[in-house]
Amino acid sequence: MAFIRPFEPKDIEDAKLICRATLPPSLASSQDATRISPYLWTLPLTHLSPTTCFVLDDGTGRAVGYVIGTPNTLALARDYPRYVAEVLQSEEGRRDVPVPKQLDVPEEWSLGPGRGDAGGGPVVTINPACLAQQAYKVEWLILDGVEGKREMVERYRAMLHINLLEGWRGQGWGRRLIERFVEAVKASGEDYGEGIQLGVSGENTKVVPFYEKMGFRVYPGGEREGCVWMVRELEKN
Repeated sequence: MAFIRPFEPKDIEDAKLICRATLPPSLASSQDATRISPYLWTLPLTHLSPTTCFVLDDGTGRAVGYVIGTPNTLALARDYPRYVAEVLQSEEGRRDVPVPKQLDVPEEWSLGPGRGDAGGGPVVTINPACLAQQAYKVEWLILDGVEGKREMVERYRAMLHINLLEGWRGQGWGRRLIERFVEAVKASGEDYGEGIQLGVSGENTKVVPFYEKMGFRVYPGGEREGCVWMVRELEKN
């Protein structure tokens, strides 16, 4: 029987698989982007903030979904050099994420149109050099960029990502995972500011109503980077 439990180091490969299996078309269409993506949106959180990461166990020990996050994004950013040293600079990390040639000027996000998606629409080809830069430079990954982003992060310091494999959606697990994360944030003793923030890919806005049911609301500005920013206020304990 499936159940939610704390993330454990043994779940790393499952977490990477979940991340890759749930990528939006623009990332999933590129082998390079698919390989690099967990190093941006999964492993920094599980490595630096494991106590606020949880998985959905299918009952056999296999993780089939997760909610991963941090109670304080600013604190995670301060700890990020440890992630670079211990994960990105590991043998596997160097193999999967090319070391950026420079970290002074951001590379372009896309290389132009790629192949069509399943519906026949165009898919942008993501620039792996840009992804590698973001993996190595936390400011570009989660703090800076378009106008208003840092202000949001400073106000809503907790951050989460949630993903479930196909076959495990629509059963209430997403709601329970988020509730578990909220409990962990409140119990962490960290300064989570006004609450939680997350980003929804512009290719996946169909999930916005789900987050609204979970108490999140749209925060203006995400459209400047092609996504939807959402926040949820949390009362202080």
